[in-house]
Amino acid sequence: MKDNMNRREFIKNSIGLAAGISTIPYGFSASGNNKGDKMRQPNFVFILIDDLGWKDLACCGSEFYLTPNLDKLRDEGVRFTNAYASCPVCSPTRASIMTGKYPATVGVTNYIAGNERGKVIGAPYTKHLPLEEKSLASALKDGGYNTWHVGKWHLGGEPYWPEKHGFDINVAGCHWGMPSKGYFSPWGNPKLEDGPEGEYLTDRLTDEAIKLIENNDGNPFYLNMCYYSVHIPIQAKQDRIEKHTQRVKDMGLDKEKTFEEGEFFPCEHKKDRHVIRRLIQSDPKYAAMIDSLDENIGRLIKAIEDSDQKDNTVIVFTSDNGGLATAEGSPTCNAPLSEGKGWMYEGGTREPLLISWPEVIEPGSTCDIPVTSPDFYPTFLEIAGLDLIPQQHCDGVSILPLLKGNNSLDRDAIFWHYPHYGNQGGSPGCSVRCGDYKLIEFFEDGKLELYNLVEDEKEDNNLAQDMPQKTKELHEMLVDWRESVNARIPEPNPDYNRGKENE
Repeated sequence: MKDNMNRREFIKNSIGLAAGISTIPYGFSASGNNKGDKMRQPNFVFILIDDLGWKDLACCGSEFYLTPNLDKLRDEGVRFTNAYASCPVCSPTRASIMTGKYPATVGVTNYIAGNERGKVIGAPYTKHLPLEEKSLASALKDGGYNTWHVGKWHLGGEPYWPEKHGFDINVAGCHWGMPSKGYFSPWGNPKLEDGPEGEYLTDRLTDEAIKLIENNDGNPFYLNMCYYSVHIPIQAKQDRIEKHTQRVKDMGLDKEKTFEEGEFFPCEHKKDRHVIRRLIQSDPKYAAMIDSLDENIGRLIKAIEDSDQKDNTVIVFTSDNGGLATAEGSPTCNAPLSEGKGWMYEGGTREPLLISWPEVIEPGSTCDIPVTSPDFYPTFLEIAGLDLIPQQHCDGVSILPLLKGNNSLDRDAIFWHYPHYGNQGGSPGCSVRCGDYKLIEFFEDGKLELYNLVEDEKEDNNLAQDMPQKTKELHEMLVDWRESVNARIPEPNPDYNRGKENE
């Protein structure tokens, strides 16, 4: 045990910190041109789940969902309790991961191709990942990595698919936001051959990823593993649905109040419908989807172990936005966080984040420092011993110091800009988190809300009137940032004429 700890400390101390220390991991030159040491660069397996909520894993507090393989991954690495997606919907977060930029900076601020109206008209946005962006895959490829994308892309049409952004191989990545024909083959995916009838998509994507790992040529690799799960349609294997249906009864959840009808939607295309909030986690189909997802991540990790690459692989597990809790069947609940996907509140943006890196990350550790999806870009490059690309502006910061056990980052605040109506009931807004405080500005009426997230993670107590100085300070910070990135603002809708009954 002592020898193992000494080895871990040696490796930790050999990795340069983000702030100005020139030491490069594993003896690499900063330019990444030391080809003789190529194998010493760590692999990256980035597992991105679609619509998975902050509390949708047992190791993150769920009492209903079963996630033994992800719980094990958490035990082997670090869990971040204040990890954020850069947007409450998918495409902008995915763009931020690929570019290291906030969605407002890269211009992709809505899911592609959303276009909602209400009291205001959603701001214009870029409906693809621009080719002039130097993607994370391109940067790692230039540094000697094999680059593979498997699963959901949703960053534009065919001219902007993964192979146009630095990925050597693209499996199932296209313009789709969800499996248009469902999770059971035939899928009709233009980048994935249909399997036998009834084959489950989550299983097949894992099979494809395992083949890539098994057949790798010895170069370090970056696997962008983007499952379509657990996005709608909520479909799972029947035996797993039956298993969780029984668990609902055994736990007495079938006797609990499940849903609560709320206000009318603020967007025009749903103005006659009510927001439906799920109050507890108890959907057996959704639980069954998570069950299959967990099983497949276990298979993926075993393949890494079988290839003798586990000790030299950074595994990241996270989600692209909050859990779907207020619409479209409302299959999960993010409580105690407020709301979910499509909302500016914590349930819309706070995510599970687990990172494993043997010999560097202390097993079973926890980090409470806020981090956000643009941070992965500089973090991966620093771990790989590669310089940031000078022409690629980066909003994120490397979280390598946190992976080494430090408890601070050189950053003042994290920002969000979502000038659109979500399909889930949220309205356009932007926000900033600085320290314990978060301020939200809503674009329909300019309303400001201020919360102390340490004391009030539910966002129940709006402090804007009680703390005018803090409100002014954070609002000025938010406006200054918005102007610095030329963030687009919604315009009033001259045709808005909602009936009083829906006010």
